[in-house]
Parts: sequence; structure tokens; C-alpha cells
Amino acid sequence: MSEHFDTVVIGGGQAGLAMGYHLSRLKRPFVILDENARPGDSWRSRWDSLRLFTPARYDALPGSRYPGPPWSYPSREEFADYLDSYAEKFQLPVTNRVRVTSLSHNGHNFVIDAGGRVFEADNVVVASGWDRRPKVPSFADLLSPNIRQLTAASYKNPNDLAPGSVLVVGAGNSGADIALELAVARKTYLSGRHPGEIPWPIDAVAARPLTLAAFFAFSHILTLNTPAGRKARPQILAHSGPLVRVKNRDLVHAGVERVPRTEGSKDGLPMLADGRTLDVVNVIWCTGFQPELEWLHLPVFGPDGEPVHNRGVAQAQAGLYFLGATFQQSLASSMVHGVGRDAAFIARDIAAPTHPRTGVTARRGSAAQR
Repeated sequence: MSEHFDTVVIGGGQAGLAMGYHLSRLKRPFVILDENARPGDSWRSRWDSLRLFTPARYDALPGSRYPGPPWSYPSREEFADYLDSYAEKFQLPVTNRVRVTSLSHNGHNFVIDAGGRVFEADNVVVASGWDRRPKVPSFADLLSPNIRQLTAASYKNPNDLAPGSVLVVGAGNSGADIALELAVARKTYLSGRHPGEIPWPIDAVAARPLTLAAFFAFSHILTLNTPAGRKARPQILAHSGPLVRVKNRDLVHAGVERVPRTEGSKDGLPMLADGRTLDVVNVIWCTGFQPELEWLHLPVFGPDGEPVHNRGVAQAQAGLYFLGATFQQSLASSMVHGVGRDAAFIARDIAAPTHPRTGVTARRGSAAQR
């Protein structure tokens, strides 16, 4: 026997909780399904020393302030505990230990199969995370079996590595963070295109007006609605956003050696774009993530395998939404402080009055964005 809800939110991380907050404000009935034991557990599973790369003042979900010094950097545990308390504070209906294995449509409602439990819904918001599956290049399989390979998802601390040198592939915020930690005790290479950086210490008192301006730009200037945002978006999707907390000078000072892109394998060793090979005993792939949506059995995917949507509104399936995608509306979309704005947009769309003739809920926007 199935359980029916107006809206089912799949995923109880920061995106799903922000979605729940805005649905609650609009008095829409809903449930949040999450596979973890409690809110925040997806953060608790990441590497031990992780700290958010944005200051706490930018780490709050809608309707709250982060409970810590505004210019500090929360640890993974602190942020996970915040998500747990957020769900409790706003009494969000999170059902934990429910793993969704299939989403389909029977012609009348969405049907969500969750390992023995079946839910039906008029609307579904997929907020299960865009960072589910690490991207690892195919040539990784050609590296010597003597090289220990990890990803940004499987790495927990330096004890996971074999004694000796390490190549961190991917020079975004995660790769820079991990390389900085490892360089304390071993030869560390960081491979990849430098994604740029905010050139000043973002928590420095004298620089705070610049930091405020930068984060305003992330949310309101680098968006799908501006020429600057539309120009920046392909680069952000292909590479990553700029370094924020860790800077290139921090890496150099710590002894991290910057090297070109890793583009293949030669004689079982990673080969760089300049033809050199690196004789390392560890490789950590920080080369991004992709969504894990094989359980979504609906005609909503484009030629590139990504869902086709406009600001999270699925273009080929009324009532289906996506939340948490990189640059969904702005550079801030995949940051904690930006997801609430996207959630509010989707909540308004769900609550929009039906068309007087067709009975179909009005949808905002027409140009498909992926």
C-alpha cells in the first residue's frame, strides 16, 4: 500500500532541508526522504579535517543564522550538527533510513519505490546531491596496481595513504585543501589548471568589504540572467569555482608542487600534459562529481546524460524538480548560502495557482538550462 503526499523531497542534506523550509512557509504538505540515519550524516562521512571553505556567515540555511563566529570556518562535524538542529528547529518532516531506489510516473502520480515502501506524490524534488559519484578518468585503470588510488569521497585522513609521495589530481577547493594537509609530512604534487582565486584573505578584517562584495557577486551578478554569469557558467561546470579559503600562496609555502594536468598513463605512472610521468605511490582524484540518477525512470535527460531543467524545473515532466545542481541559477547555487534562493523559486512554482483552462500548474521560464 502506498503513502500519498503533495510533495516528496528526495534527500535530506542542506538542499532538501532548505526546500522543506520554503514549502513549510507556503503551507504545502510534504515529506523529506533521506537514506542517512540523521540530517548531516553525508557531511560526517567526508574527510576528517574538512572545513567549509566559506565563512560561517555564509553557511546558514534560510530562516536561521549559523551559530558560530561569523568569520570562522565550520568543521564537517559542526556543520552536520547544525543541519540536524535546523531540521529539529523548524520541525521538518524528515523520514530517515529511507533509500529511494526508483522514481517513475504512472500517468497520474509520481511513484517512489524505497526498498519495500512505496510513496506517491503530485510533485517530486530531487535534492539528493550533485556530488554523489566521483568522476575518475578512464585511464586510472591503467595505473600500476602498486599505486594506491583514492577519491575526494573515499579519502579520510593521511593514514589512508601508503608511505611516500602523492599526486592530488584536481586543483579546485577540495584538491587544494587535501594537498595542503598532505604536504605537512610527504612530497605532494597538485595537478590541474589553476581555477583562479579570491586574492585576499576573505576573513581578514580589512578585506571584509571586498568579501561581502564578492559573495554578493556570486549570488546576484554571476547568474543565468546576466551576460557575465552566462559567460562564466561553462567554465565553472567544466572546471570548478575559484579558490576561496586556501590560496595558491598557501600551497607554495607548504611545499606543494604545482604540475600540469594529468592526461594519461605511461608505464603504469600518471602522465602529465607536458609528457612527464610522476613516480608516486598514491593518487587522489579530486576531479569532481556527477549525480547518481540511474533510479530516475523518466524522460528528462539530455544528450549529455544530465537532466534538462530551467532553474530546477524539469522541462519534460510537470511536477518534477531538481535542487542543488552546480550553477543552477548562480555561482552560489552549489554553496550553502545559495541553495535557499533556488529552493524558494521551486517552492513558489509548486504553489503556483493552476491554469484556469488546462488545470496545469503554471511554470516559470521557458529556456531550458542544464
